[in-house]
Amino acid sequence: MVPFAIPFPDISPELFSIEIGGFTFALRWYALAYIAGILGGFALARLAMLRGAWWPAGQPPVTGADLEDLVTWVVLGIILGGRLGFVLFYQPGYYLANPAEILAVWQGGMSFHGGALGVLVALGIWGRRKGRPVLSLWDLGALVAPLGLFFGRVANFINAELWGRPTDLPWGVIFPGAAAQDCPGVAGLCARHPSQLYEAILEGAVLLLVLWIVAARGGLRRPGLIFGLFLAGYGAARSFVEYFRVADAQYITPDNPLGHVIGGPVWGLTMGQVLSLPMLVVGVAVIAWALRRRPRAA
Repeated sequence: MVPFAIPFPDISPELFSIEIGGFTFALRWYALAYIAGILGGFALARLAMLRGAWWPAGQPPVTGADLEDLVTWVVLGIILGGRLGFVLFYQPGYYLANPAEILAVWQGGMSFHGGALGVLVALGIWGRRKGRPVLSLWDLGALVAPLGLFFGRVANFINAELWGRPTDLPWGVIFPGAAAQDCPGVAGLCARHPSQLYEAILEGAVLLLVLWIVAARGGLRRPGLIFGLFLAGYGAARSFVEYFRVADAQYITPDNPLGHVIGGPVWGLTMGQVLSLPMLVVGVAVIAWALRRRPRAA
């Protein structure tokens, strides 16, 4: 047993399960995180819409009557984009050989980067169809997205998945199963960084607070600024946490223990960084572009 480590809490991945007629229905924390993120995002969007003075010309891009319709498009963007992103970014070879499993979302496998692209496309199509400003719609989406990220990363922790690299820091967590037993060079049980909680704090709580502070100080009157801050903030946070997180198993080999997909086995980039660093660059460019434009008064 490593000193000063925190035992993993006794939490089941399933909130509850019910067996009906030989069929077992289980509500998992991960599914609950999606539900909480969508409902919480809906509530935050309504709150932002009530702040008329925050928006260009005092007019939010969505009315109360349209919000429910927009949420339906966002949910489709999350599910389809997240799943296709996982298929294309992480396991294209496997799904090319097993195309029937591409839509088997109940088996797990979702990508945040794919989900983000799916939401951008969904908001863009909806905005064009309704004649709404797409940049302000993206700003609205960026304002609420960190809440869903927070719930999702907490659910990853409860599921004891996507754990971090071995550590001897006092807040290291002894995750169950292989995570505690398969640490290179460590005899017995080992503790790991709770990287899921790092992401919940940085990508979720901190980013949410920053975006809402900027919005309250007039950021939404520069269309694209909040969206750019979200891209840059997420890209920076995810790239940083990747230094503490174990890479996806398909990229780890004896010669590449850190799972780098670009560069050498010691200094290189993981797939998470390859997908996140462009977000940081594009986000900074969008921020610079938005700040150069004259703010549109309420």
